[in-house]
Parts: sequence; structure tokens; C-alpha cells
Amino acid sequence: MTVVNEATAEAAMRNDREGFPTLNQRIFAPFKIATVIDTVTDRGTSAEIVLDRTGLTPAEVRDPRTLTSIGQYLTACENIVAAGAGYADAFAIGARLHLSAYGMYGYALMCSPTMRDFFDFAVRYQPLATPTVRLHWRVEGKVAIWQFREIYRDMMSDEVRTFLVRQQMKMTFTHIRDAAGNDNLPVRALFALPEDDHAGQDARELSCECLYGQAANELHYPLGILESTPELGNRLTRMMLEETCERLIGQARISSGLSGEVYQMLLSAPGRFPSMAAIAAQLGLQERTLRRRLAAEDATYGAIVDDVRRKLAIEYLQTTRMSVDDVAWKVGFSDAANLRRAVKRWTRKTVNQIRKEK
Repeated sequence: MTVVNEATAEAAMRNDREGFPTLNQRIFAPFKIATVIDTVTDRGTSAEIVLDRTGLTPAEVRDPRTLTSIGQYLTACENIVAAGAGYADAFAIGARLHLSAYGMYGYALMCSPTMRDFFDFAVRYQPLATPTVRLHWRVEGKVAIWQFREIYRDMMSDEVRTFLVRQQMKMTFTHIRDAAGNDNLPVRALFALPEDDHAGQDARELSCECLYGQAANELHYPLGILESTPELGNRLTRMMLEETCERLIGQARISSGLSGEVYQMLLSAPGRFPSMAAIAAQLGLQERTLRRRLAAEDATYGAIVDDVRRKLAIEYLQTTRMSVDDVAWKVGFSDAANLRRAVKRWTRKTVNQIRKEK
């Protein structure tokens, strides 16, 4: 019976990973790994220890154009746990991962018109946020419940698992306070973990009662939070940002094969556009192998770069107030004149006409 239950649990975890990036897809800015380094170096663990086996250097982690993967983040957490990081570090990391670190996704959450919209948006666009769990939320009676499904449980030790569960609890606690204010606290936390000597610390960090040995990891909030307005709520700004996030995640969902993976890597690092040889190296391929496999999908590296530039340029022109020079820099052009020519080629319209369409 135990074997059957374990097999069923593993199948459920694999199903829960559907729609998420693979562990080795390097499509995320390195903000989470940088936060881990900042937290543990304050306590005496070097950046080199954090980055062991990740293939990353301290300089790369400080470059917002660097692409990282969920797998690299999990490895960094394994490294610090092995080096002696405790649950105090898990909570400290979660407290530092504010919404402002999540780019368009985090900004859109802060601009949510209500906290109900915040909850919905967080779940829908979570694949943009280097996820280590899968978020769900529901209402039961007088509480609104966040649930954190451990979709990589089969890939980590018990020590790393408990570290990441506590980190996620504190991170969500932090995000709710970022959006709704410091007075919005959970009423209870449920842990799918055995109770240990750190229960008192859990209750202090989460400002609520904590229960252990539960069926799932959850944070429960008073139901009234759903209709409250975030402090930075702005419906119009949120609508514009949601369109951008929809395009980003929509492309991730419809793209398939190697060309889709290359597309996502480039889309997540605007302005960088490394050489084909560099992308091949990140994928663990020879350049000629990458070229051949893209050709088999009727794609070329140059065409993918051009399409990424097109999509990002139009999004920036329509959803931000950045100058044309700044947009040109963000999408990898040397100056505004080259961007204007490219926009004309892509759309047969001028930059001003594109901006007036929104």
C-alpha cells in the first residue's frame, strides 16, 4: 500500500508541474539567488558556497540580464542548508523577497484593485516567478486560504523541504503585507510537517497559530481581506501590466520544442540577446546541433531574436512611458533610429502610431 501511495503522490507532483518551466530552463532573473546570498553572507556563508554546482558566478548573480533556472535556485538552497543554514535563514530570505523583486509580475500584484484580484493574479501568473511550489487559493467559511503544493518534493531532502516550506510561508506573508499593509495577518498556518523544536519560532514569524501534521501547507487569512484595496491599487495600471504578463506567459504556454525554450530564454533577458553559441552552451548543446534542431522546427536563431525584439518593443511602447531611446536600449538596438526602422519593417507603422494604439 505504501508503494502505491508513494507512486500516486509522485504522479500528482508531476501533474502539478504541468505548465511550469522545466527545472533546467534558464528564463528567470537571478533575484532569488541574489537574495539568498545577501541573507547568508550576513551570517558568514560565502557567495561561493551558495553557488557551488549552480554554474553561476557572484558577478553573474548581480547582473539582472543573467538567466537562471528553478534547478539552480534549489541547488543554492541545498548548499546553504548543507552549510548549516537554519529556519531563521529561511524566514529571513522570505522576509527579503518583496514584491518589488518580481518585475512586471510583482508590480502588477501591487497594483491589484482588490486583494481578491491579487489572489487570482498570483496564481494565474505564478510561472513568471521562479516558483518552487504551486500556489492555489480557496474560500472556506470565514477564511481565505493559500495552499502551497510541493511540486518538487521528490527532488530534495527532508531538510531542504522543511527549509523551503518555511521560506514560502514567510514569503507569502511578506507579499500580503506589501500589498495590503502590515495590519493584515494570517489567523493560522498549517504545516504538512511534523512539529519540532521550532514551532515557537514559526508562530512568531507568521504572527499566528501554527498546526502541524496537516494534509497540506496553508496560510489562512480572514475572509474580509479579499475585498480590501491594496495600498498601491490602480485598476488602469494593473490592466496594462496584466496584458504584458498575459503575453509573456501565453507565449510560454504555446511555445513548444527547442525553439520555444530559446524564445523564452531571450524573452526573459531583454537587451542581452547573446550569441547563438552562448545560447547553445546554456542549453548544453553544440552550436551546430542547436542550428540543426531549430531548422527541424522551421526556425532560425536570428528569426527568434527578431521576434523577441518585436514583441518586447511593442509592449514597451504601448504599456510604458519610456523614451524611444530607452526602449531601443531595452530591446538591444544601438539607437532610436534603428528601432524606428525596425518598427516600420515589423508593422508598417511609425513608433508614434504604435503608441497611439493604446
